[in-house]
Amino acid sequence: MQDTYPAFVLHSEAVAPSAMDETPDSPPQSTPETPSAGRDEQLMQDFAAGHEKAFDEIFRRYKQPIFGFFRRRLAESSHAEELTQETFLAILRGASRYQPQALFRTYLYAIACKILRAHRRRAAFRATFFGPWKGAQDPAARQTTETELLLRQALGKLDGIDREMLMLREFDQLCYAEIAELLHIPINTVRSRLFRARMALRELLTAEPQKSPARLAESQERV
Repeated sequence: MQDTYPAFVLHSEAVAPSAMDETPDSPPQSTPETPSAGRDEQLMQDFAAGHEKAFDEIFRRYKQPIFGFFRRRLAESSHAEELTQETFLAILRGASRYQPQALFRTYLYAIACKILRAHRRRAAFRATFFGPWKGAQDPAARQTTETELLLRQALGKLDGIDREMLMLREFDQLCYAEIAELLHIPINTVRSRLFRARMALRELLTAEPQKSPARLAESQERV
C-alpha cells in the first residue's frame, strides 16, 4: 500500500502532483507564437484595457487548476464547477481594479479561497436549518480508488491550516512565498509547518489501515 501514495508522502522533500485529481494543475507552457507568451499580470492589464482575448488566455491557463483546487476540497464535482465559474466571474468583474502588486496567481487563489469560505458558510447555514445536503451520488466519487479515499481521510485529520498549506503546496503547486502571502503567515512558518504536515500525513497513511473509508463523506467538505 505504501508505494501507491504520492511521493511527497513518502519523501518529505519531494513535490508531486496529486493522485486525487486527474486534471492537470499546472498552467500550460506558453509559446512565442501565441498570446500565452505574455505574463499573467500583463494579460490582466491587457484585458482591463479592453483586449478580450487576454482573458480567454487566462481562463485557458487556469480553468483546470482552479477546478482542481475546489474539487479536492468539496464532495461534489458540480459544486466545484460552480465555484470555478464564480471565481472567473469575480476576475471579470474586478479587472478594472486589478493592480499587479503581486503575482496574478496569488491574486487568483486568494479569490478562490474567499469564494470557498463563503460556500462553506452557506453550506453550514443550510445544514443548520435543513440538514446536510443530499444530492445524487457524484460519478467521480464512485470512481475514487481506496488509496485516494484513505488519502482524503488522512488529510481531513490534519490541522486546518496545515492541511491547507499542504494542499496549496503539493496539489496546487504554489511556492512558499505565495502560500505565505495567501495565508498571511511568515514564510519560515510555512516551511516548518509544511515539513511537520508532511511527516504527520506520512504517519497517518503508513499506520495500520482503517477497516473502511466509509466515513469519508462526512469529512470531504473539510478537505
